[in-house]
Amino acid sequence: MRGLFRSPSRTPPALGEILLAALFGGAQALSLANPWNGQPLWWLQLLSMAGLYWLVERAATPRRAALLGWVFAWAWLSGTFWWLFISMHTYGGLPAVLAVLAVGGLAAALALLYALACGCFKALAQIPPAARAIVFAFSWLLAELARGQWLTGFPWGAGGYAQLDGLAVLARYVGVYGVGWVASLVAACVVLRQWRVLALVALLVASADSVVLPPNDPAASLPVTLLQGNIPQDEKFELGAGVPVALNWYGAQLAQARTPLVVAPETAIPMLPQQLPAGYWAGLLQRFASGGQTALVGVPLGNAKEGYLNAVVGLQPGSPKPYTYAKHHLVPFGEFIPPLFKWFTEMMNIPLGDFNRGAVGQPSLVVAGQRLAPNICYEDLFGEELGARFIDPAQAPTIFVNISNIGWFGDSLAIDQHLAISRMRTLEFERPMLRATNTGATAIIDHRGRVVLSLPRLTRDVLVGEVDGRGLNATSGWRITPYAWWVSRMGLWPLWGLGLLAWALAWMGGRRARRL
Repeated sequence: MRGLFRSPSRTPPALGEILLAALFGGAQALSLANPWNGQPLWWLQLLSMAGLYWLVERAATPRRAALLGWVFAWAWLSGTFWWLFISMHTYGGLPAVLAVLAVGGLAAALALLYALACGCFKALAQIPPAARAIVFAFSWLLAELARGQWLTGFPWGAGGYAQLDGLAVLARYVGVYGVGWVASLVAACVVLRQWRVLALVALLVASADSVVLPPNDPAASLPVTLLQGNIPQDEKFELGAGVPVALNWYGAQLAQARTPLVVAPETAIPMLPQQLPAGYWAGLLQRFASGGQTALVGVPLGNAKEGYLNAVVGLQPGSPKPYTYAKHHLVPFGEFIPPLFKWFTEMMNIPLGDFNRGAVGQPSLVVAGQRLAPNICYEDLFGEELGARFIDPAQAPTIFVNISNIGWFGDSLAIDQHLAISRMRTLEFERPMLRATNTGATAIIDHRGRVVLSLPRLTRDVLVGEVDGRGLNATSGWRITPYAWWVSRMGLWPLWGLGLLAWALAWMGGRRARRL
């Protein structure tokens, strides 16, 4: 690989090529959640990837291809999570210029992975067009995997999420990264006019859609109550503003709920139990100590000596102590401080900004025969971590429960993007998901990724509905998807292995071609 990006030509890409790369990258961002109705646009994602492949194929050098790939990815990523500016500036107090630089800098750093993918792909010697399409898709897959796991991972906006109404039928087999691989392959094949490969992909997609896994008998429907407090983020942790409002409203709703399960969002109780007004926490414990109801409530736990947890507490009768789920995948800067960056977090006003991690694969909470698997905020972005609970099908969750506070990002597309992420998880595992959030999207999603019920965003309201847990088949026992089976045992290593193997074969084939 020596001299990979060396070329006798030092001519920079034309301005038009750079603008096109930025335009295609912006289209990729729009495809994830369009600003008109918040829905993903699968066809726009395919067009944007086809545009990128066309630019990379016509680039004169690997260096030029890498630059175009970087511009595409920077426009895509900054256009996807631009709303981080709101959390850092509007609510975190970081000066606007620094917040813009921080968002742009994060996108620029992550875009280097895609620059490397495009540059390395372009450096390959000529191989048959069908093989080039496959290797390009694997190059893109490796970049997506690296972004998803590098430095704890930040895979928000992975291309596969745009395919919820397109290629996501494959999610039960290959997960969101595999769906993104297929989308990249389709885009490259369109540019190269590889109609036979496209026909094969179409056949596989049709087969995947027609193949029905052994049926999952839904257990008895579970009536649920989901709470959405809509406490403004700039008041949420203020003792003279949002705290008393939250305590009063959530306390009243928890007391009045009549369904077997009631769920309150992340940090619905915005204080440690020992800091609450006298009798408040004891009153909640007493409320659910008898009867047939269970409450899942987001509340911080811990103390200065042992550290703090961003947690979900389960209150139910017959338990000697409350069920606790502690968030494992913490948000950098918001929930833990990376080494050497304490100076940066000190510039922002972020309460409870340094938590301890919970374990991967924590036990589920059993409610009315259902096994509920909580996850907090953007933990539902990491399907490989949620999948750890499926190693034993007989103990696998029947329902996911996500509690979130997206109030940090205002009335932005972050709400729509996060809903799409939850929908993809339901398709991968064929398990429904309950979402209880502070500002939206509070919703019930079925095991096919369909939003059954939801509340309007930025409203204070209560959602009452039913959810059917999935998993038990009366004749063949507990059922899990192929994706759940392999990801619970091997994580994402099978995808890494396939990508690296494809690249090794292509590189060796290129060397052989040069000798001939």
